[in-house]
Amino acid sequence: MKTVKIVGVPEHFNFPWLMAIEEGAFKTRGIDLVWTDVPEGTGKMCTMLEEGQADLAIILTEGIVKSITEGNPVKIIQEYIATPLQWGIHVAADSEFQNMADLQNATVAISRLGSGSHLMSFVNAQSNGWDTSSLNFHVVNTLDGAIEALKLGTADYFMWEHFTTKPIVDSGIFRRIADCPTPWPCFVIAATDSFLDDHKGTLLHILEVINLYTTEFKHIPSIDRTISNKYEQRIEDVREWLSMTQWSQSQISMETIDIVQEYLYRLDLISHKLEVDKLITNV
Repeated sequence: MKTVKIVGVPEHFNFPWLMAIEEGAFKTRGIDLVWTDVPEGTGKMCTMLEEGQADLAIILTEGIVKSITEGNPVKIIQEYIATPLQWGIHVAADSEFQNMADLQNATVAISRLGSGSHLMSFVNAQSNGWDTSSLNFHVVNTLDGAIEALKLGTADYFMWEHFTTKPIVDSGIFRRIADCPTPWPCFVIAATDSFLDDHKGTLLHILEVINLYTTEFKHIPSIDRTISNKYEQRIEDVREWLSMTQWSQSQISMETIDIVQEYLYRLDLISHKLEVDKLITNV
């Protein structure tokens, strides 16, 4: 039995992985796939890949592209979610901030530098015509850290996935000002170069299993109710999310990689762009 360490955020996007693990789909292929939730998000997962604490990650496209350009020995092996991520822009429920213009010079809560919440704050600022060089950040590590920071006023707003944060909005802790969708497919599967070099056959089996699960995922009877119960979300919100979300079973396009790199480069988030074959590889 080959042990493989995989990491991802504890969100509904990754439920197909948890189902496949629970049902023994990887073990029938001789693979002990060990899943670890990483609530700190993409920045933390990049570090785990680089330090050998994980072999694979389900990770935000922009975050792993930035990390690879900075020398992380990792490759994108497949697109996982083919649709954009809806980043909700949140303030404390009793905050004086009422609209996007009010946030221009406010402090952004981010999980960590290089995370999606960090990188997307630049994309949002650019889309609103703000000076991206003047953004202010406060590192909060997790969603719970952001709740505390907005409550205490050490940060003013926080960007996180719309449906993950909706129960916090519904409970009156956060107030959502707007949404900011990613200009690209949001999640990819990434593998370390060392795992690719030594275990390509194992990786092929893993992709075959997960692609079968994601192909059939939306057609599972009562999947909306199952997700609603597991992630403590309203069933109507789960249904809306399912209608907006498309899983992928193929490699991310070269054009998408070019778009992501161009965004990051123009925003001064990467110092140079790489050839696409330095970022992606086919198994």
